[in-house]
Amino acid sequence: MRSRPVILFTALSVLTVGLFLLDLAVGAVRIPVGDVWAALTGGDCPRTTAKIVLNIRLIKAVVALLAGAALSVSGLQMQTLFRNPLAGPYVLGISSGASLGVALVVLAGVGSSIGIAGAAWLGAAVVLLVIATVGHRIKDIMVILILGMMFSSGVSAVVQILQYLSKEEALKAFVIWTMGSLGDVTVPQLAILLPSVIVGLLLAVWTIKPLNLLLFGEEYAVTMGLNIRRSRGLLFLSTTLLAGTVTAFCGPIGFIGLAMPHVARMLFREADHRVLLPGTLLSGAAVLLLCDIVSKMFTLPVNAITALLGIPIVVWVVLRNKSMTV
Repeated sequence: MRSRPVILFTALSVLTVGLFLLDLAVGAVRIPVGDVWAALTGGDCPRTTAKIVLNIRLIKAVVALLAGAALSVSGLQMQTLFRNPLAGPYVLGISSGASLGVALVVLAGVGSSIGIAGAAWLGAAVVLLVIATVGHRIKDIMVILILGMMFSSGVSAVVQILQYLSKEEALKAFVIWTMGSLGDVTVPQLAILLPSVIVGLLLAVWTIKPLNLLLFGEEYAVTMGLNIRRSRGLLFLSTTLLAGTVTAFCGPIGFIGLAMPHVARMLFREADHRVLLPGTLLSGAAVLLLCDIVSKMFTLPVNAITALLGIPIVVWVVLRNKSMTV
């Protein structure tokens, strides 16, 4: 591996660890980073500080780390699979599909963690399958993008109907969920979120070679012996686990999946997914931790911070990519 990726991986890893510790330090009560480290390692620190760090803030920081990595990697997979720089779980409607699944469960009054996760996985998988089927027949990336937005709008309309027909308590719970939050995940939910994201990321690593071959188009990939159907299935399963699980427990968090793969491409100047995938993972984890820190400092929803960060990157991608201009 060349020196530039090694230096960048080291810098991103150190940055991610630093932001993780800072996320644990920032909040309504400011805690020195030294005390945070002591609480994590069992060192000497005030008992109240240890309770705040370990019982309250640690889960949220871990969720931010996992969500940033999961959404970023799923966005990278979609951009490569559809050969579309503006593809992502939020833009293509995959997050909306997961939202529909969650709406059906929450608004029906079935609030178990496994039920919410399962509904989100199913909703994300259905939308992803529809888009993939359309994408196989239509090669125009703008048409696929527009169709993805249409699916997203259609799913949102169905969700609005369900909200209109639901009871007040269920509606309140769902509306709060739609705002997106990293701090509402409980320990039992984290027990589902953590292994699901890890499995999704392991599947993503498994698909590195197919992703590299798909960069040159499906016809070339087939001539190189790639089983397209099997590779697509693995990519769909990975994306469903990553985007669906995060959406189920954190709500729809936009722009991370769309923007972070482009940030990694700018940093590493690589198209090779052996470098790009871990680079995207670290970039997404670091950036969502940063967004969480900013949201706590200014008492703002994390979705607002991710949008303010992601929109300029999307504009840059549109202006830079000549094929996206009219």
